[in-house]
Amino acid sequence: MSLSIISPSRDISPWLEIFKKEAAEIPLEIYPDIQEPDKVEVAMVWQHPKGALSPFKNLKLICSMGAGVDHILGDETIDKTIPICRIVDPMLTFSMTNYVVMGVLNYHRQIQRFLADKENQKWDMSQPELPVKIGVLGVGELGGDVLDKLDYMGFEVFGYGNRPKDNFKYPYFYGDQLGAFLNEINVLVCLLPLTPKTEGFLNTALFKQCNKGTYLINVARGQHLVEEDLIPAIDKGLLSGALLDVFRKEPLPKGHDFWRHPKITFTPHIASVTNPKAAAPQIIDNYFRLKENRPLVNQIDSERGY
Repeated sequence: MSLSIISPSRDISPWLEIFKKEAAEIPLEIYPDIQEPDKVEVAMVWQHPKGALSPFKNLKLICSMGAGVDHILGDETIDKTIPICRIVDPMLTFSMTNYVVMGVLNYHRQIQRFLADKENQKWDMSQPELPVKIGVLGVGELGGDVLDKLDYMGFEVFGYGNRPKDNFKYPYFYGDQLGAFLNEINVLVCLLPLTPKTEGFLNTALFKQCNKGTYLINVARGQHLVEEDLIPAIDKGLLSGALLDVFRKEPLPKGHDFWRHPKITFTPHIASVTNPKAAAPQIIDNYFRLKENRPLVNQIDSERGY
Protein backbone atom coordinates (compact mmCIF):
# COMPACT_ATOMS: atom_id res chain seq x y z
CA MET A 1 0.00 0.00 0.00
CA SER A 2 1.81 3.09 -1.23
CA LEU A 3 1.07 6.80 -1.26
CA SER A 4 1.50 9.04 -4.28
CA ILE A 5 2.33 12.76 -4.10
CA ILE A 6 1.10 14.78 -7.07
CA SER A 7 1.85 18.48 -6.78
CA PRO A 8 3.69 19.74 -9.87
CA SER A 9 3.36 23.42 -8.96
CA ARG A 10 4.69 23.16 -5.41
CA ASP A 11 8.04 22.36 -3.82
CA ILE A 12 7.36 19.10 -2.01
CA SER A 13 10.76 18.76 -0.33
CA PRO A 14 9.44 19.96 3.09
CA TRP A 15 6.69 17.33 2.86
CA LEU A 16 9.20 14.61 2.00
CA GLU A 17 11.34 15.53 5.00
CA ILE A 18 8.34 15.14 7.31
CA PHE A 19 7.36 11.80 5.79
CA LYS A 20 10.95 10.58 6.17
CA LYS A 21 11.02 11.63 9.80
CA GLU A 22 7.49 10.70 10.90
CA ALA A 23 6.52 7.79 8.65
CA ALA A 24 9.52 6.41 6.78
CA GLU A 25 7.73 3.06 6.44
CA ILE A 26 5.16 4.51 4.00
CA PRO A 27 6.20 3.74 0.40
CA LEU A 28 6.06 6.94 -1.65
CA GLU A 29 5.49 7.41 -5.38
CA ILE A 30 6.36 10.90 -6.61
CA TYR A 31 4.62 12.24 -9.70
CA PRO A 32 5.47 12.06 -12.57
CA ASP A 33 7.92 9.23 -11.87
CA ILE A 34 5.38 6.62 -10.80
CA GLN A 35 6.96 3.14 -10.70
CA GLU A 36 4.13 0.91 -9.42
CA PRO A 37 0.74 2.60 -9.91
CA ASP A 38 -1.23 -0.53 -8.96
CA LYS A 39 0.15 -0.34 -5.41
CA VAL A 40 -1.00 3.27 -4.90
CA GLU A 41 -4.02 3.33 -2.58
CA VAL A 42 -3.63 6.89 -1.24
CA ALA A 43 -2.94 10.02 -3.28
CA MET A 44 -2.13 13.42 -1.83
CA VAL A 45 -2.59 16.14 -4.41
CA TRP A 46 -2.53 19.86 -5.07
CA GLN A 47 -3.48 21.35 -8.43
CA HIS A 48 -2.83 18.01 -10.09
CA PRO A 49 -3.19 17.64 -13.87
CA LYS A 50 -6.62 16.28 -14.71
CA GLY A 51 -6.43 12.55 -15.27
CA ALA A 52 -3.21 12.14 -13.28
CA LEU A 53 -4.96 9.77 -10.85
CA SER A 54 -6.37 7.52 -13.58
CA PRO A 55 -3.44 5.03 -13.53
CA PHE A 56 -4.18 4.22 -9.87
CA LYS A 57 -6.65 1.37 -10.28
CA ASN A 58 -6.66 0.54 -6.55
CA LEU A 59 -7.01 4.10 -5.23
CA LYS A 60 -9.00 4.22 -1.97
CA LEU A 61 -8.35 7.73 -0.59
CA ILE A 62 -7.53 11.18 -1.95
CA CYS A 63 -6.03 13.80 0.39
CA SER A 64 -5.87 17.46 -0.52
CA MET A 65 -2.62 19.14 0.50
CA GLY A 66 -4.63 22.20 1.55
CA ALA A 67 -8.02 23.27 2.85
CA GLY A 68 -9.54 23.47 -0.64
CA VAL A 69 -10.78 20.45 -2.56
CA ASP A 70 -12.19 22.05 -5.72
CA HIS A 71 -9.14 20.92 -7.72
CA ILE A 72 -10.14 17.33 -6.89
CA LEU A 73 -13.88 17.67 -7.36
CA GLY A 74 -13.31 19.41 -10.68
CA ASP A 75 -11.51 16.38 -12.14
CA GLU A 76 -14.25 14.39 -13.85
CA THR A 77 -11.86 11.45 -14.37
CA ILE A 78 -11.87 10.62 -10.64
CA ASP A 79 -14.24 7.99 -9.27
CA LYS A 80 -16.79 9.96 -7.22
CA THR A 81 -17.07 7.18 -4.63
CA ILE A 82 -13.45 7.60 -3.46
CA PRO A 83 -13.39 9.49 -0.13
CA ILE A 84 -11.68 12.89 -0.09
CA CYS A 85 -10.08 14.49 2.96
CA ARG A 86 -8.86 18.05 3.38
CA ILE A 87 -6.45 19.81 5.72
CA VAL A 88 -7.72 21.59 8.81
CA ASP A 89 -5.08 23.83 10.35
CA PRO A 90 -5.70 26.56 12.96
CA MET A 91 -2.89 28.58 11.39
CA LEU A 92 -4.75 28.61 8.06
CA THR A 93 -7.69 30.16 9.86
CA PHE A 94 -5.42 32.56 11.76
CA SER A 95 -3.75 33.80 8.58
CA MET A 96 -6.98 34.07 6.58
CA THR A 97 -8.75 36.01 9.30
CA ASN A 98 -5.82 38.39 9.73
CA TYR A 99 -5.77 39.02 5.98
CA VAL A 100 -9.49 39.79 5.84
CA VAL A 101 -9.29 42.03 8.91
CA MET A 102 -6.36 43.84 7.28
CA GLY A 103 -8.43 44.38 4.14
CA VAL A 104 -11.43 45.64 6.08
CA LEU A 105 -9.32 48.01 8.17
CA ASN A 106 -7.45 49.34 5.14
CA TYR A 107 -10.76 50.18 3.53
CA HIS A 108 -12.31 51.49 6.75
CA ARG A 109 -9.33 53.78 7.44
CA GLN A 110 -8.79 54.61 3.72
CA ILE A 111 -5.13 53.63 3.62
CA GLN A 112 -5.01 53.71 -0.20
CA ARG A 113 -6.35 57.26 -0.18
CA PHE A 114 -3.74 58.43 2.34
CA LEU A 115 -0.92 56.69 0.47
CA ALA A 116 -1.98 58.62 -2.63
CA ASP A 117 -2.13 61.83 -0.59
CA LYS A 118 1.43 61.22 0.57
CA GLU A 119 2.62 60.87 -3.03
CA ASN A 120 0.88 64.15 -3.90
CA GLN A 121 2.02 65.91 -0.70
CA LYS A 122 -1.61 66.52 0.17
CA TRP A 123 -2.71 67.01 3.79
CA ASP A 124 -6.40 66.10 4.06
CA MET A 125 -7.89 65.26 7.46
CA SER A 126 -11.48 65.02 6.24
CA GLN A 127 -13.52 61.85 6.90
CA PRO A 128 -10.70 59.71 8.36
CA GLU A 129 -12.98 56.66 8.65
CA LEU A 130 -15.60 55.13 6.37
CA PRO A 131 -18.59 53.49 8.06
CA VAL A 132 -18.63 49.78 7.26
CA LYS A 133 -21.07 46.92 7.67
CA ILE A 134 -19.45 43.65 6.66
CA GLY A 135 -21.07 40.64 5.05
CA VAL A 136 -19.30 37.29 4.72
CA LEU A 137 -20.30 34.85 1.98
CA GLY A 138 -19.56 31.39 3.37
CA VAL A 139 -19.73 30.93 7.13
CA GLY A 140 -17.82 27.69 7.69
CA GLU A 141 -14.70 27.45 9.81
CA LEU A 142 -12.93 30.33 8.05
CA GLY A 143 -15.93 32.60 7.58
CA GLY A 144 -17.12 32.00 11.12
CA ASP A 145 -13.77 33.06 12.54
CA VAL A 146 -13.73 36.20 10.38
CA LEU A 147 -17.18 37.13 11.74
CA ASP A 148 -16.05 36.50 15.32
CA LYS A 149 -12.96 38.68 15.05
CA LEU A 150 -14.67 41.56 13.26
CA ASP A 151 -17.56 41.45 15.74
CA TYR A 152 -15.06 41.54 18.62
CA MET A 153 -13.56 44.68 17.09
CA GLY A 154 -16.96 46.33 17.17
CA PHE A 155 -18.00 46.05 13.53
CA GLU A 156 -21.52 45.12 12.50
CA VAL A 157 -21.36 41.78 10.67
CA PHE A 158 -23.70 39.56 8.66
CA GLY A 159 -23.40 36.04 7.29
CA TYR A 160 -24.72 34.32 4.19
CA GLY A 161 -24.75 30.61 3.41
CA ASN A 162 -26.38 27.95 1.33
CA ARG A 163 -28.76 26.57 3.94
CA PRO A 164 -30.48 27.49 7.21
CA LYS A 165 -28.48 27.50 10.44
CA ASP A 166 -29.89 27.17 13.95
CA ASN A 167 -28.77 29.53 16.71
CA PHE A 168 -26.29 31.42 14.51
CA LYS A 169 -24.59 34.17 16.51
CA TYR A 170 -24.99 36.90 13.90
CA PRO A 171 -27.68 38.08 11.48
CA TYR A 172 -27.79 35.31 8.90
CA PHE A 173 -29.24 34.92 5.41
CA TYR A 174 -29.32 31.93 3.08
CA GLY A 175 -30.48 30.74 -0.31
CA ASP A 176 -32.77 33.20 -2.05
CA GLN A 177 -32.21 35.81 0.70
CA LEU A 178 -29.06 37.05 -1.06
CA GLY A 179 -30.63 40.40 -2.00
CA ALA A 180 -31.68 41.08 1.58
CA PHE A 181 -28.18 40.18 2.77
CA LEU A 182 -26.50 42.51 0.27
CA ASN A 183 -28.88 45.32 1.24
CA GLU A 184 -27.45 45.27 4.78
CA ILE A 185 -23.75 45.67 3.95
CA ASN A 186 -21.14 47.78 2.17
CA VAL A 187 -18.14 45.45 2.48
CA LEU A 188 -18.54 42.01 0.89
CA VAL A 189 -16.10 39.21 1.78
CA CYS A 190 -16.16 36.03 -0.31
CA LEU A 191 -15.15 32.86 1.53
CA LEU A 192 -17.43 30.48 -0.34
CA PRO A 193 -16.33 26.96 -1.19
CA LEU A 194 -15.94 26.52 -4.92
CA THR A 195 -18.70 24.32 -6.30
CA PRO A 196 -20.62 24.28 -9.58
CA LYS A 197 -23.26 26.46 -7.86
CA THR A 198 -20.78 29.08 -6.66
CA GLU A 199 -18.52 29.36 -9.72
CA GLY A 200 -19.04 32.82 -11.22
CA PHE A 201 -21.05 33.88 -8.14
CA LEU A 202 -19.43 37.33 -8.10
CA ASN A 203 -20.84 38.83 -11.29
CA THR A 204 -22.64 41.85 -12.69
CA ALA A 205 -26.06 40.63 -11.56
CA LEU A 206 -24.82 40.37 -7.96
CA PHE A 207 -22.98 43.69 -8.09
CA LYS A 208 -26.20 45.41 -9.21
CA GLN A 209 -27.90 44.12 -6.06
CA CYS A 210 -25.19 45.58 -3.81
CA ASN A 211 -25.47 48.92 -2.09
CA LYS A 212 -23.79 51.47 -4.33
CA GLY A 213 -20.08 51.66 -3.55
CA THR A 214 -19.76 48.28 -1.84
CA TYR A 215 -16.15 47.14 -1.41
CA LEU A 216 -15.29 43.58 -2.46
CA ILE A 217 -12.75 41.26 -0.82
CA ASN A 218 -12.26 37.87 -2.52
CA VAL A 219 -10.02 35.39 -0.72
CA ALA A 220 -11.82 32.19 -1.73
CA ARG A 221 -11.12 31.10 -5.32
CA GLY A 222 -10.49 33.03 -8.50
CA GLN A 223 -13.30 31.13 -10.22
CA HIS A 224 -15.86 32.79 -7.96
CA LEU A 225 -15.30 36.09 -9.77
CA VAL A 226 -16.33 36.81 -13.33
CA GLU A 227 -13.22 38.93 -13.90
CA GLU A 228 -14.51 40.86 -16.90
CA ASP A 229 -17.44 42.10 -14.76
CA LEU A 230 -15.30 43.68 -12.03
CA ILE A 231 -13.81 46.78 -13.64
CA PRO A 232 -17.11 47.91 -15.25
CA ALA A 233 -18.80 47.50 -11.86
CA ILE A 234 -16.14 49.70 -10.25
CA ASP A 235 -16.14 52.28 -13.03
CA LYS A 236 -19.95 52.54 -12.83
CA GLY A 237 -19.84 53.00 -9.06
CA LEU A 238 -21.58 49.73 -8.24
CA LEU A 239 -18.43 48.83 -6.32
CA SER A 240 -15.95 51.24 -4.77
CA GLY A 241 -13.01 48.90 -5.29
CA ALA A 242 -11.70 45.44 -4.57
CA LEU A 243 -9.02 43.51 -2.72
CA LEU A 244 -8.21 40.22 -4.45
CA ASP A 245 -5.93 37.36 -3.43
CA VAL A 246 -7.08 34.77 -5.98
CA PHE A 247 -7.48 34.73 -9.75
CA ARG A 248 -8.75 32.49 -12.51
CA LYS A 249 -5.25 32.20 -13.91
CA GLU A 250 -2.23 32.32 -11.60
CA PRO A 251 0.21 33.95 -11.79
CA LEU A 252 -1.92 36.84 -13.01
CA PRO A 253 -0.89 37.34 -16.64
CA LYS A 254 1.21 40.37 -17.51
CA GLY A 255 -0.92 42.98 -19.21
CA HIS A 256 -4.08 41.96 -17.32
CA ASP A 257 -6.27 45.01 -16.66
CA PHE A 258 -6.18 44.39 -12.90
CA TRP A 259 -2.50 45.40 -12.79
CA ARG A 260 -3.25 48.97 -13.76
CA HIS A 261 -6.60 49.73 -12.19
CA PRO A 262 -6.17 52.20 -9.28
CA LYS A 263 -9.11 50.83 -7.27
CA ILE A 264 -8.06 47.19 -7.40
CA THR A 265 -5.51 45.99 -4.85
CA PHE A 266 -4.25 42.43 -4.96
CA THR A 267 -1.77 39.96 -3.54
CA PRO A 268 -0.35 36.77 -5.13
CA HIS A 269 -2.51 34.11 -3.42
CA ILE A 270 -0.81 34.43 -0.05
CA ALA A 271 -3.74 35.16 2.28
CA SER A 272 -3.42 31.71 3.85
CA VAL A 273 -0.72 29.19 2.94
CA THR A 274 -0.62 25.54 4.02
CA ASN A 275 2.09 24.66 6.54
CA PRO A 276 3.49 21.18 5.75
CA LYS A 277 4.43 20.64 9.42
CA ALA A 278 0.75 20.87 10.33
CA ALA A 279 -0.67 19.26 7.19
CA ALA A 280 1.56 16.23 6.56
CA PRO A 281 0.77 14.52 9.91
CA GLN A 282 -2.95 14.71 9.09
CA ILE A 283 -2.35 12.86 5.81
CA ILE A 284 -0.11 10.33 7.54
CA ASP A 285 -2.83 9.77 10.14
CA ASN A 286 -5.44 9.15 7.45
CA TYR A 287 -3.10 6.75 5.65
CA PHE A 288 -2.94 4.53 8.72
CA ARG A 289 -6.65 5.00 9.46
CA LEU A 290 -7.41 3.67 5.99
CA LYS A 291 -4.96 0.81 6.39
CA GLU A 292 -6.50 -0.14 9.75
CA ASN A 293 -10.08 0.39 8.57
CA ARG A 294 -10.72 3.21 11.05
CA PRO A 295 -12.85 6.35 10.39
CA LEU A 296 -11.09 9.08 8.40
CA VAL A 297 -10.64 12.62 9.73
CA ASN A 298 -11.59 15.80 7.88
CA GLN A 299 -13.48 13.90 5.20
CA ILE A 300 -15.61 16.15 3.01
CA ASP A 301 -19.13 15.65 1.72
CA SER A 302 -18.54 15.24 -2.00
CA GLU A 303 -22.16 16.04 -2.82
CA ARG A 304 -21.97 19.41 -1.07
CA GLY A 305 -18.43 20.05 -2.26
CA TYR A 306 -16.94 20.84 1.17
